Amino acid sequence: MAKARKFPKLPVQQLVILALCRLADPISFSSVFPYLPEMIESFNVPKDEVGRWAGITSAVFSLSQAATGIFWGRASDRYGRKPVILTAMICVMSTGLLFGFSRNLGMAIVARSLAGASNGNVGILRTTVAEIVPWKELQPRAFSVMPLMWTIGSIFGPGFGGALANPAARYPQVFGNDFFRKFPYALPNIVASLFFLVGLTAGTLFLKESLESKRHRRDCGRAVGKSIVRIFKKKPRKSHPPSDDEQSTYFLGHSRGSFASSNGDDLEARQKPILQEAPTYREVFSRQSNINLLTYTLLALHSVAYDQLLPVFMHHPPQHGRSSNSNVSLPFKFSGGFGIDSDRIGVIFTLYGVAGTMIQFLVFPPLARYYGVLNSLKVVTIIFPLVYVATPFTALLPSPLAQQIVMFVIMLVKCFATIFAFPCTTILLTNSAVSLRILGTLNGVATSVSAIGRATGPALSGVMFETGSKKGWAILPWWVLAGFAVLGAIPVWWLVEMEGFGASENTDDGEEGYEEPEVPRAEEGETSKPIMMGSPESIPRNEADDFTTENTELLSNNGLSKASSTSSGAAVGTPLKRISSPIGLKKSPGPEGNDLCNGLGHSRNGFGAGGTSYH
Repeated sequence: MAKARKFPKLPVQQLVILALCRLADPISFSSVFPYLPEMIESFNVPKDEVGRWAGITSAVFSLSQAATGIFWGRASDRYGRKPVILTAMICVMSTGLLFGFSRNLGMAIVARSLAGASNGNVGILRTTVAEIVPWKELQPRAFSVMPLMWTIGSIFGPGFGGALANPAARYPQVFGNDFFRKFPYALPNIVASLFFLVGLTAGTLFLKESLESKRHRRDCGRAVGKSIVRIFKKKPRKSHPPSDDEQSTYFLGHSRGSFASSNGDDLEARQKPILQEAPTYREVFSRQSNINLLTYTLLALHSVAYDQLLPVFMHHPPQHGRSSNSNVSLPFKFSGGFGIDSDRIGVIFTLYGVAGTMIQFLVFPPLARYYGVLNSLKVVTIIFPLVYVATPFTALLPSPLAQQIVMFVIMLVKCFATIFAFPCTTILLTNSAVSLRILGTLNGVATSVSAIGRATGPALSGVMFETGSKKGWAILPWWVLAGFAVLGAIPVWWLVEMEGFGASENTDDGEEGYEEPEVPRAEEGETSKPIMMGSPESIPRNEADDFTTENTELLSNNGLSKASSTSSGAAVGTPLKRISSPIGLKKSPGPEGNDLCNGLGHSRNGFGAGGTSYH
C-alpha cells in the first residue's frame, strides 16, 4: 500500500494578516524621508548643518531600537507573538503622531527615539513567519512577503509624505487653517496612523498565535473575528457523517459525568499549554548565527545609511561655476546636490518603490530558488560598493533631468541588490537557529545589533556629508559607505546554508500549511470488507504506539485476520480503521455480530472515555 504523504503549502491567510500588520511600519518610517530636511530647516537649523541633524535624528531611532530589540524578542517568547506584535503597533502609531506634532528639534529627536524603542516588530514578525512556514522549499516565497510589504510601504510612504507635508503652504484652499499652519508635518503621520488601525484590526480579529506554548490560550479577538465572519458567511449543511475526531470529541465532552477517571485527567494534561524554559545565550549565539548577525549588521549599516542620505543629497543646493571654482578639481573634488524639493523627491522614491515591488514579487522568489539563497547573497554583496562609488558623480551631469534619470537607474540597481540581500540574510539567520524555541530571542538580538548598524550608518554618513560639503569632497560619505559594503561582503563567504526546520512535525492534520494527502487505495485484486486485519501500518504514525501486541493478538484470536467474504461482497485487504465507541462498553456490536471493542482504550484524541472499535 502506498504511504500517505503530506505536501507543505503556504498558509496564505496568515501571511496576508501578517502583511497587513507589517505594512503600516514602513509607511510611517519612509514617509519621513522626503520632508525631514525641510522639517529640520523649519526649526531654524542652518542649511549646512541639516545633513548632520538628519543623520542624528535617524540615528537615535535606531539606537533606541537596538536598546529594546532583545526585550521585545524575549517578551514574545514569554507572552506570545500576537500580543507583543499588537502592543508594538500601538506604540509605534502613538510615537509617530508625536513626531508629527513636534514644534522644535529637541521634541522631534525625542519622538524619533521613542518610535525606535517601540519598533520591535521587525524580528517578531520574521519569527512568526519562520514558525508558520518552516519548510525550506517555501522559505524564499514566505520570507519575501515582509520585504515586499516594506517595498510597498516605501511606495506609499514617500509619496504621501512629500505630498502632504506642510499642506497649508501647498494647498491653502483645503488646509489653509491655523491647525496645519501650527503643525505643518502632522498630516502625513495622521494618514500613517490609519494604516496602523487597519493592521491592528486585522491582527486582533484574525491573527493566530504561532508560539507553541501559547497556541492553546483562549483568544477573545479571534472569537470576535469568527463571529463577524459567521454573519457574512452562510454555513453549509453537512451531508456527510461526522468524522472520527468529531465523534470522539462529542462523546468525550458528554461522558465526563459517567467516566470521571484518570483518563479525563490525561486528556486535560495533553491539552494544557507546554511551558518552556527561556533560551540561554549559548544556544542563541552559535557560530553560524554570529556570522549571520555580523553580515546583517553591516548590511543594515550601509544600506539604510544610503537610503536616508539620498534625500539630503537630492535636496542639497547644486554647485555652480565649477569650471572657475578653484576649490573644484575634477573628477574627484567637487560638491553640491540636485537642489530639488520634497515633492519631487517623493515622486522619485515612489517610482523606486513600484519598481522594487515588481522585483520583489516576480524576480526574487524564482531566482533565489534556482540559484540558492547563499549564492544570491554573495552576488548582490558585490553590487553595493559599485553603486555607492557611482552615486555622487550624478551631480556632475549637465541638466537636472539627466541627473534624476541616471540617479533613478542607480537606485534601481541598488534596489535589486537590497531586495535580494535582506530576505536572503533573514532566511540564513533563521535556519542557523539550533531550535525553533530560540527564534524569538535570536531575531530580537538581530533587531538590536542591526539597529546599531542602522544608527551608526546614518549618523556617520550625515557627519561625512557635512564635512564633505564644507571641504568640497562630495564623494566622502558615499565612498565611506562603499568601504563598509566591502567589509560586509567578507563574512558572507564563511556562511553555510543550513537545513532549517522543514522536517518539523508540529503541524496537525488539516491545519493550514499542509495540502491534503492522497487517500491510499486498495491494490488491484483486493476488495473491501467492513472487518479487516489489524496491521499497525494502517494506523497513523502517532497512534502506532497505542496499538499494542495485545490488541493484535485479540483480533487474531477472534479470527479477524482470516475473515472471509460476506454476503455483501466485501473481502480482506482494506486497512484497519479505528474509532471510539460512543458508550464505552466492553463490547460493541460489529458487523456479523462480532464484538470488537477492547474496553476503555485509546481514542484518536488521546486517552478517551470511550472504547476503541476496529472496523
